[in-house]
Amino acid sequence: MIAETVCSAVSAAGLGIAAVTAYRRRFLAAARIAAYSLVPVGLAMTGIVGWLADTALSPTAWAGFGLLGAAWLLFATTRAVERRRGGTRKERKETTRTAERGAMAPAASAPSLGPAARTSGRPAAKPAASGSEDDFSDIEAILKKHGI
Repeated sequence: MIAETVCSAVSAAGLGIAAVTAYRRRFLAAARIAAYSLVPVGLAMTGIVGWLADTALSPTAWAGFGLLGAAWLLFATTRAVERRRGGTRKERKETTRTAERGAMAPAASAPSLGPAARTSGRPAAKPAASGSEDDFSDIEAILKKHGI
């Protein structure tokens, strides 16, 4: 009963503010304020306010909200740990197996230059710069370190 009275008072105050706003020739804002002020009365008339009042004063309901919060916290924590580790245990196991077997065929990494280039079995001439080999070995070491 008290909740419905409070909702009615809030709505009456909101409609008064909307009337003052409309008097100042700000009709769009007044209409928006009137819409917001009608919401509490509508909620009281549908019975939601009574249900919320009963729920807010119920220790069982608060315990349920606490359990829902704990469940959400567990979900969020496990998801964060899973992301930090790099996927689920099953996904990590599959990527390890794939890396051990060799994910690609040996010829798959060679550029496709046509049938004549594939039959030679040798890659094209390598650049003469010796510093580029060091650069690529560093990159390979970093990629192997990260499991790529």
